[in-house]
This record gives sequence, structure tokens and C-alpha cells, in this order.
Amino acid sequence: MIENMKKMVSNLSKRNKYVLSAVGVCLIGSGATYGGYEGMKDTVTITIDGKKEEIRTHADQIDDLLKDLNINLKANDYISHPKNAEVRDQMKIVIKHAKPIQLTIDNKRRTIWTTAQNVKDVLAQQNIKLTDKDKVQPKLNAKVEKNMEIVVRKAHLITLTVGGKQQKIWSTSTTVADFLKEQNIQLNPLDKVQPAPTTTLTKNTNVKVVKIEKVTDVVEEPIAFNIVEQKDNSLARGSKRIVQRGEEGKRQKQFEVILENGKEVSRKLVRTVTMKESKSQIVAVGTKAPAHAVQVSRGSGANAKEFYVTATAYTASCSGCSGKTATGYNLRSNPGAKVIAVDPSIIPLGSKVYVEGYGYAVAADTGSSITGNKIDVFFSDKSKAYQWGRKRVKIRVLR
Repeated sequence: MIENMKKMVSNLSKRNKYVLSAVGVCLIGSGATYGGYEGMKDTVTITIDGKKEEIRTHADQIDDLLKDLNINLKANDYISHPKNAEVRDQMKIVIKHAKPIQLTIDNKRRTIWTTAQNVKDVLAQQNIKLTDKDKVQPKLNAKVEKNMEIVVRKAHLITLTVGGKQQKIWSTSTTVADFLKEQNIQLNPLDKVQPAPTTTLTKNTNVKVVKIEKVTDVVEEPIAFNIVEQKDNSLARGSKRIVQRGEEGKRQKQFEVILENGKEVSRKLVRTVTMKESKSQIVAVGTKAPAHAVQVSRGSGANAKEFYVTATAYTASCSGCSGKTATGYNLRSNPGAKVIAVDPSIIPLGSKVYVEGYGYAVAADTGSSITGNKIDVFFSDKSKAYQWGRKRVKIRVLR
């Protein structure tokens, strides 16, 4: 008992020692002296991390009290009073030990020490301001625990274009892939995404999705029949008769078509299937000179006049055509005749001529559109007329 008292005396402040000296050292070890010593202690309520305890102390300053209680405070710990503050009776001291937590803001992670009670207070201490579009995990009212992780995702305004349609969306997604998933955008294997799905989203990022489809287009088309001509000496020269009518065939073409946002950008033929073969048309071509054909004399070339004209083919079977020439010659009755229509002021009607590529003929017809160096050459067969078309040829007027 004596030894304990000696230790207590040695720890007293000067004020406490002065009080004891006034009473007298001779009283050391007596019950009265010990009671007087105890009565000079201050009563202090100290709350550490929410746990309250009442103690009595002879410490002069809070720093001395902390040492007596073996309480070591770190730089981030909280204490309600300065350490050099004087200890007073009925003083209430609050101590909060800082806890380490992981704080991640927009994928940037760091460790902080805090004495905050909940997530909301942590963000306030760090001067982090939130909008209603930002997201925080865990919730703002969640209690702070040692080594807990707080994740703050700041919302960014993203421009999203899908299939050519554009919209602006606030999002807290981290990457382009997360953003598309958040927006329920289903990607096909061929779709193009810009920027790449792994790209980190930032403010004003433009995300573009080009919807690509590969489809098959099947097209049916006719196969033209061939025209086979056979000589027939029982028919008048130049006349024709269909022996076997031709029939068109049919084929099917399969194309691989690439569509971007619904618009065709490429087409590739992958297969052709013949559904039906065509059937040739056989035409008998007369070689016998017709009884009433216009005979054209070749005549002498000594006084022949030559020049170039624009020659157009025509037939007697056009809509509204009578089949008779301006000179009264019936072309329908004489399909093998060699007749041209002319401008009479250039080539007189009845003239015998030789047309390059057409042969010997007679100028027996006119036309409202035939003026100057223009002629029409007669064909009984439409296909030959189409084949001739319009061309520049040399003509020789024989007589």
C-alpha cells in the first residue's frame, strides 16, 4: 500500500503536490491522507468510438490524460478538444478513431482515412458533390466500416446513335459495352460499334452502332430464246414463216446482300439455278423470188450520185400503219421488197438506189420526219429492224 501511494505521489502535478504539502507529509500512508488525495481528482466523461466511460483523474491537460490512459491518436483521428486544453471537472471528451476505406471515383481508386459515420458524411468530407443522375454504392446512409469500399459513378451525357437514330442519354456506365448493355442494345455478330466496346466512357462520348445484316435475295428472270433461221425455197424471197414458236426459259439468281442500317451497300451473286430451259424459235426464210416483188435494176454506175445519209429502220406492222407506201406499193403483200422512204427534194421518188449495208432498193415512200439527208429502210421483220436501228451510211442514187 505504501509503495502504491508513493507512485501516485510521484505522478502528481505541482498543484497536487502543493496541496499535499499543506496537509503534511507526515500523514502519508494514513487513510485520511489517501481520502484527501482521491477527493482532489476531476471527474471526466470520455467517449471513444461511441463507448462512454466516466473516469477520475489528476491530469492537468488532456494530453496528460491520454498518456495516462495509453490512448495514442493518429493524425486523422478526431478529438473534441485540443490536446493542450486544461482538464476540468465534469468535462466531456469525444474521441473517434479514423478508419481506412477505399474510395473509387470514375475508376480512380484511393485509400482515405475517415471518422465519418456514414457514406454521405464521407463524401461531404471529401467535397464530392452529387447530382440526381450520379450513382453511389453502398447507399448514402450506410454505416462506415473499416476497409469498406465506396464507389461513386459520375453521370456523363452520352450521344447514342443506333441504326441512324440519335439520342442523348445520361449514364454512369464505365465502358461502351456496359453502356450498351444498360440501354438494352442487342448487338448482332456483324454490327459495328464505335468506339470499341472496351473504351472507357468520358464526358460527351459519341457511341455509334451500325446495324449490319446479311440477307439472301432471290430473283427470278426470263431466259431469252434463240431465233434459228432455216432457208425455204418454197417461200418468196425475204418472207418468213415461224415453224416453231420460241419459249422463254426461267432462271433463279441468289444474291448475298449486305445492309447497313437497312440500306443495301453490297450485293454478291452466289448461285444461279435454271428452273426451265428456253426453247428456240425456228423461222423459215424464203429464198424464192416473189411474183410481185419490186425489181431493182443495178444499172450503170457511171452517172451514180453518192453521199452520206442517216438511215433508220421501219416496218409495215406498226400501230396505225396502212402498209402502203406513198407511191401506193403494198409492203404487207410484198414483205421481201427492198424499199426506202426519202425526202423527194433530195432523192426523187422512183429512183433506184444502193444503200450501204442494205443493198439495192427503190425510193418508193416518204415520211413527215424524213427531211434532208435522211432515209428510212424497210424491214418486214421487227427484230431485224431493231438490229439495224439508226446509223450513218453511204447511199448511191443510180437513176
